[in-house]
Amino acid sequence: MEIKKTLIQEMEFHTVVVGTGAAGFNAASRLKQYGVNDIAIIAEQVNAGTSRNTGSDKQTYYKLSLAGKDEDSVLNLAEDLFAGQCVDGDVALCEAALSTLSFYRLVELGVPFPCTEFGEYVGYKTDHDRGRRATSVGPYTSKIMTQQLEKDVQSKQIQILDRLQVIHIMAEENEVCGVLCLDLKSKDELHYVIIWCQNIVYATGGPAGMYHDSVYPESQLGSSGIAFAAGVRGKNLTEWQFGMASLQPRWNVSGTYMQVLPRLISIDSHGNDEREFLLDYFDSKEEMLSLLFLKGYQWPFDTNKIFGGSSIIDLLVYQETIIKKRRVFLDYQKNPGDQEIVFEKLSSEAYEYLKNADACFGTPIQRLEQMNELAIHFYQEHGVDLYQDKLEIAICAQHNNGGLAVDHHWQTNVKGFFAVGEVAGTHGVTRPGGSALNAGQVGSTRAAEYIAHDKNISTGRMNDSMKNVCRERADQVIQLLTGANHGTKSLSEAWKEATMRMSQCGGMIRNKEEVKKALDETEYVLINYLQYVSITNISQASLFYHLYDTLLAQKVYLTSMYDYLMKKGGSRGSALYTSSTGKKPGEKMPDLFTCQLDQGKFGKVVQETYMKDNVCFCEWRPVRDIPDVDYFFETQWKHYRERMETR
Repeated sequence: MEIKKTLIQEMEFHTVVVGTGAAGFNAASRLKQYGVNDIAIIAEQVNAGTSRNTGSDKQTYYKLSLAGKDEDSVLNLAEDLFAGQCVDGDVALCEAALSTLSFYRLVELGVPFPCTEFGEYVGYKTDHDRGRRATSVGPYTSKIMTQQLEKDVQSKQIQILDRLQVIHIMAEENEVCGVLCLDLKSKDELHYVIIWCQNIVYATGGPAGMYHDSVYPESQLGSSGIAFAAGVRGKNLTEWQFGMASLQPRWNVSGTYMQVLPRLISIDSHGNDEREFLLDYFDSKEEMLSLLFLKGYQWPFDTNKIFGGSSIIDLLVYQETIIKKRRVFLDYQKNPGDQEIVFEKLSSEAYEYLKNADACFGTPIQRLEQMNELAIHFYQEHGVDLYQDKLEIAICAQHNNGGLAVDHHWQTNVKGFFAVGEVAGTHGVTRPGGSALNAGQVGSTRAAEYIAHDKNISTGRMNDSMKNVCRERADQVIQLLTGANHGTKSLSEAWKEATMRMSQCGGMIRNKEEVKKALDETEYVLINYLQYVSITNISQASLFYHLYDTLLAQKVYLTSMYDYLMKKGGSRGSALYTSSTGKKPGEKMPDLFTCQLDQGKFGKVVQETYMKDNVCFCEWRPVRDIPDVDYFFETQWKHYRERMETR
């Protein structure tokens, strides 16, 4: 493709926020609240992203308990977050301490979290939670949060630069200088924008575009690759969450979608040979139904629950879809086995829950209507009628517990570069369901506060000489596109190939040889990118840069997985690492699932991965413990006054 004209515009702000999800909007709002006025939000598409376009049966927000006799404290919550393994204690303490402040702010902004008539915000138990800290406003919790935070941003008249795609992060001497953006509004010629700034609050979401089998909205791709290229470190990149999700639309089938005990069937590639494959595995129908119920709040695949636990369901779905190449559906019109359920024979946990919900009757769709009618309405709004349609599902990537490494101010190792929301690696191997929404609000608040009040955050040494160096590097990024004339594959072909490779080798089931093969193939494509992909017109420029970013991210993530395997790490979290010396979850299972559990072997250390001169390196360090705070009031009052005086 011949580039006839390229326009470059320059702008400058004190701080820019990249991303318009719940974390990004909150960061901008807080910055303005704390007195930082010279700010702007950069958005590739304001209405895109995970916060606005994803959810589940009742999407969860996790916080400190705020009702009834539930005993809780900041330290109790921090300890539960820290117990997820590979979690830094100072970050966990911040997420716990600011959970109520962040939650009540959302309430004041108009997010309708349910409370009693006396003002108590009631909760329920979710996965990896020992209390009842979870709350919800239904399937669209994060969407409503985003909408209310956006209204707040608009009321503060914060500038939003829409239709700008960040394609390069400018950093010199490990300090932020700005970003290079592709202007997506330009149709007839390439138009780039350089935005100089002292701080970047990166709220781009997880690198969702890496996987083919994904429950992320199609508008969510992520931009982690260019952050790694700028020298930002990654943390716990091996740790993803995978779980059952519908394919059309993309949606988690957690909570009541499982608790109402639907029928799981599979068909062959021609639509024939319908089978209830779960019945082939379990000797007892009651055991099968009880484990199916547990998948509701044990929804992400968890290797600690594969030996006789509920995650055996995920493995059986994986076996049908990936190994046997069949299609799997949820059927809410008939009971499993097409027989009445004797609810009293279920596990006590399942029976008591369904009994308390007045749902010990009828068919799955009747029980779903009784327990959570909004869950039915969601699919109706997306063209699926669960009263008569079967729902196709697969095991999909759902959330990245790892991400960019941050301190307890959510600043990365690159000065002035903050990562908030899912792009920040604040979680460990496991996390309580809904804690990500709390982490996004807390992290963006902490980053904004630090930017607003810390006098030493930037030395202000960005002079003309540094800007010229940055312009030269930005020009190299621009020229990358002009050389894409003779590739052998279309962008769509290359994208599908890259994402399918990641799902097959770096997904829920991981094998050392396959991970290494995928890493080698990814590096080959990156080295030969201009000869590998072909671009025919400037409308493809956005995907061209996104694919390059995704390949960079895949390289760093696969490096992390291979390093973990080389250190003989065992299966943990949502990743089953195959091992010939392990054991199978069950005799009827294929040898592919033979594994050894990690059992906390690496739970007290953090793996950090970084890129230097296009080569990836991994380092391991101990987790930072939960700070031992002196809670004597006069001591903290004195420390507080001293901090305020230095700002």
